[in-house]
Amino acid sequence: AAMVQKYQSPVRVYKHPFELIMAAYERRFPTCPLIPMFVASDTVNEYKSEDEAIHVIERRCKLDIDAPRLLKKIAGVDYVYFVQKNSLNRRERTLHIEAYNETFSNRVIINEHCSYTVHPDNEDWTCFEQSASLDIKSFFGFESTVEKIAMKQYTSNIKKGKEIIEYYLKQLEEEGITFVPRWTPPVACKSESSTSHPRRPVSPAINIPESATKEGLSNKEILNTSSSPSEPTAGTPDDKLDADYIKRYLGDLTPMQESCLIRLRQWLQETHKGKIPKDEHILRFLRARDFNIDKAREILCQSLTWRKQHQVDYILDTWNPPQVLQDYYAGGWHHHDKDGRPLYVLRLGQMDTKGLVRALGEEALLRYVLSINEEGLRRCEENTKVFGRPISSWTCLVDLEGLNMRHLWRPGVKALLRIIEVVEANYPETLGRLLILRAPRVFPVLWTLVSPFIDDNTRKKFLIYAGNDYQGPGGLLDYIDKEIIPDFLGGECMCEVPEGGLVPKSLYRTAEELENEDIKLWTETIYQSASVFKGAPHEVLIQIVDASSVITWDFDVCKGDIVFNIFHSKRAPQPPKKDSLGAHSITSPGGNNVQLIDKVWQLGRDYSMVESPLICKEGESVQGSHVTRWPGFYILQWKFHNMPACATTNLPRVDDVLASLQVSSHKCKVMYYTEVIGSEDFRGSMTSLESSHSGFSQLSAATTSSSQSHSSSMISR
Repeated sequence: AAMVQKYQSPVRVYKHPFELIMAAYERRFPTCPLIPMFVASDTVNEYKSEDEAIHVIERRCKLDIDAPRLLKKIAGVDYVYFVQKNSLNRRERTLHIEAYNETFSNRVIINEHCSYTVHPDNEDWTCFEQSASLDIKSFFGFESTVEKIAMKQYTSNIKKGKEIIEYYLKQLEEEGITFVPRWTPPVACKSESSTSHPRRPVSPAINIPESATKEGLSNKEILNTSSSPSEPTAGTPDDKLDADYIKRYLGDLTPMQESCLIRLRQWLQETHKGKIPKDEHILRFLRARDFNIDKAREILCQSLTWRKQHQVDYILDTWNPPQVLQDYYAGGWHHHDKDGRPLYVLRLGQMDTKGLVRALGEEALLRYVLSINEEGLRRCEENTKVFGRPISSWTCLVDLEGLNMRHLWRPGVKALLRIIEVVEANYPETLGRLLILRAPRVFPVLWTLVSPFIDDNTRKKFLIYAGNDYQGPGGLLDYIDKEIIPDFLGGECMCEVPEGGLVPKSLYRTAEELENEDIKLWTETIYQSASVFKGAPHEVLIQIVDASSVITWDFDVCKGDIVFNIFHSKRAPQPPKKDSLGAHSITSPGGNNVQLIDKVWQLGRDYSMVESPLICKEGESVQGSHVTRWPGFYILQWKFHNMPACATTNLPRVDDVLASLQVSSHKCKVMYYTEVIGSEDFRGSMTSLESSHSGFSQLSAATTSSSQSHSSSMISR
């Protein structure tokens, strides 16, 4: 059986008295030109109280449902009958409408309830609400088709309801009727019994599915003539959402979307202990799950639990970011974009992500990013008030000028991925647009590592510009006013965002401080250590099947100086012999040291060098990548660095003599990590980048060019 579909409307406020609304409403019967599918209605039952305060009328309504001919044929009906019971109470000034289907009532159950009541804060206004449920038990195997038709008809009917009332109000006005007196109790002397009244077709209303009329009235706010509905919130009875408020603060939602919001909000009010999120935030979770109310509820509840555990509600008021962050985190809020969205500027290329992670650890960085997101929510709310329209997301401008291999330091990337994950889960639909500027050649590698963790919806909002393309057509000026383009991008606006720069090593935390942090464990598990001896380099084999894959590396030279090389060979090296450690096994207990290049191989004949040798000193950290031009075998090599003898005299230098006296100097130690990005992943991301901005194509050409040599590796000290 299909799910029961439910609908709950917001409160619609008519700024007219109940009696006038009733007069307009009654004109819908027995037929209504605005609802062509509403073919006829007959009164089946009627009751009036002695004093005429109560009037109950039951009608049988004949509908010509807009459904495929075939379906009507299978069902064997041309028309669908509904029963509608209207109970008007003139004393209380209420009208309650109940409707249900008579046709196919054993297969499909449709129930609807509508009410017109007096506005709690203004007795000259009227509130309208409606709710309904649709349960399709069986329908000749066409259950989902019927459900779609019913939902479509129903939502179009919801929109019509308001137009119809407004249409008849206007008609009344044209006839000079702008006031209908309220009901008053009858005077004692009775001239005649009320029953002898001829039965006139007085009738309140119907709200059963009607198809949209083709012309459709102009949906002008005929009623909302009030000068400015600045804070419609005031007019919401017992914390229900009203239609004007939704339009002003949350945006144009379809009836079903409004219904999901109202139901999820109601569920939270009934079940959630603690702070209920703001309506616009509930809406973000619904949007993130395409208004599937169960899925949205699940992620929203997880997020509420998370907020409570991490005290996120208090972060802006109680948390002071450490000074290091204030000095070296190169990001900040900067006015707003052309759509009125708050603008966040991040100079990622200038930011020493590695230094920040080493100085602060992942937790403090994450907390800082959360405080930025909380501030973003606050600014959206602020801008919604200022600009007079709903603004629920911000724009982020990321300047990559200066981005280099150091940004690929793996614990840094891992911290970034975790931050992305937490933000995606708890701040869905908050990123309106992401402008990535001055993307350098290393960017595709970083993008390939990061993009799988970014939600598809979010990824569609990325615009990427290489070099100075952002200054050209389709560039920054399309999204941001000229006056606020920051100085560092060639604009005139002084931008207060910190410059960033390298975090001094003196601020790094000590090994003891890192003890309890997860970063240490992680560094130990992901990196492998190797020993390098004079005459015995350490070599790692990487087999590449697809040309234009990307080999990335990240290593620290813990001890000694080394030379790093990368070679290519068409044939596989022999598996290393177990005794290759041989002579060194004593000095290197368990030290990882493997040679792959055969002694008889000649450089240039059996294998070739694909990057210039890189000399790395003790204590340095190197991150790099190589776009492979051919399939085959690639060998990464860390080799002992021999000090060159003094060129002028050819005599050994004093340093060298001293160094050679210390046995230990013949051993170096490296911690390394390598990863291959498959060509399909890498190229896939390249083409998707190209499609998001043409300028990227030059960039990708540059990335795959062979003249990369040094630029592919970067030493970060």
